Amino acid sequence: MKLKEIYELAIKMGVEADPRGRKEVKKVLEKARKDYQKLDKGDKKFFDKDKLKNPYADTRVLAGDPEIEVKGILAGIDLEVGEVVLADRLREKGEKIDLLLAHHPEGKALAALHEVMGLQADIWHKFGVPINIGDVLISERAKEVFRSLLPVNHARAIDAARLLNFAYMSVHTPADNLVSNFLQKQVDQNSLETVGEVVDFLKKIPEYKGASYENAGPTILVGDSEKRAGKIMVDMTGGTEGPEGAIEKLAQAGVGTLVCMHMGDKLKKKAEESKVNVIIAGHIASDNIGLNLFLDQVEKRGVKILTCSGLTRVKRS
Repeated sequence: MKLKEIYELAIKMGVEADPRGRKEVKKVLEKARKDYQKLDKGDKKFFDKDKLKNPYADTRVLAGDPEIEVKGILAGIDLEVGEVVLADRLREKGEKIDLLLAHHPEGKALAALHEVMGLQADIWHKFGVPINIGDVLISERAKEVFRSLLPVNHARAIDAARLLNFAYMSVHTPADNLVSNFLQKQVDQNSLETVGEVVDFLKKIPEYKGASYENAGPTILVGDSEKRAGKIMVDMTGGTEGPEGAIEKLAQAGVGTLVCMHMGDKLKKKAEESKVNVIIAGHIASDNIGLNLFLDQVEKRGVKILTCSGLTRVKRS
């Protein structure tokens, strides 16, 4: 596959699994087009034109010619300078590696992480939170994330990849959309009455089963195994974890259990106050599912996949 074809496939699969639906995704692209047209000539040169065709600012080709043929990929959750050097060492030993494919974004994709967070409001809306309230809540949280990324030296891994002649890309929100869509369907299709039953079900999924052997599998953060789960919401996409205020609104909308990748102490406290059960499925294990679903389709097209940095391949038909 050409590098640009892998990139386009990531966008396509991300849109197909997007919880907002195609209509809302098209609105995002249309807004980007209008924003671009409003700019004067001087500002247009700084506009990221990928936004005109890609609604996920955290998913980008960050190094390499889009026209190169990719025969081998080293894929991982985090590909930083150490992993770039590892790829070079593997190449010296005879492995064919053309592309470094990371889940967590680097470079300009990391700097723009806050831009994908708006879709969280749409997810909450599907579960009963008014969209106007969701927009306000996520807007403040996105500003917080933006400020936190301003001092970050986000170009290190990309610079290393260029120096060692590797292409580099990140696939973040599309992969998170895939795992979120996959798990929500699985949960909805099964009659899971208690929090414990949800955890037991998750542990049957290969990535979570493997993580459980490493003390990193699904665990109950708020509630206990005997509590009834109620309405279960899988919360695994939208850049990073949302604001505290969303927990209370979800509880008011009838959500009984959240299945998340991770949750900080402030959100945990709010979940306890709101009597919402929380299951931490596992951050890296969840990321594994999303990337594996994507890599299944890449591998089917004849590309060899090597993994590192917390990624273990699980192939699905």
